[in-house]
Amino acid sequence: MVVLNTDIQIEEKSEFALPFDPPFDIEEVALKVCTQVLSQENFTDDAEVSLVVTDAEEVHRLNREFRGIDRTTDVLSFPGLEFEEPADFSLINDSCINPDNDCVMLGDIVINAQKVKEQAAEYGHSELREFAFLIAHSMLHLCGYDHMTPEEADVMEARQEMALQALGITRE
Repeated sequence: MVVLNTDIQIEEKSEFALPFDPPFDIEEVALKVCTQVLSQENFTDDAEVSLVVTDAEEVHRLNREFRGIDRTTDVLSFPGLEFEEPADFSLINDSCINPDNDCVMLGDIVINAQKVKEQAAEYGHSELREFAFLIAHSMLHLCGYDHMTPEEADVMEARQEMALQALGITRE
């Protein structure tokens, strides 16, 4: 089971902000993708993930504050666990468990709603595909994957695509 704590903050603060009113249920899609990635990665415990969907300004602020990078981005991942190897869940212990629901606290995902819309248009696919891709990408970070080297990037890209293909969320 995946418990998804969702906070959708897409009140447009800037006159330059793009409206984001996707033709899909944000929570439903996020839950399906999270569940698929965890199943694919052989995560057998119950999981808790926090999802925030917000605007570029807030993502920029968070990126600057927590990563020291002074620009916006499409998605931020804040893993709750540390890994020696990707998807090695053997280090999970009681300190990783939320006592309120007995779920492993995997971490936080912050999605830039404006980037979902912009990148879907740029890459020529739907907002659904772009949103699901960013959730899959971030979930893999929460499972210990990274893309700092070309080899790591290849593995992560293949795993993202595997999850989306399993859900039938393909490039159109």
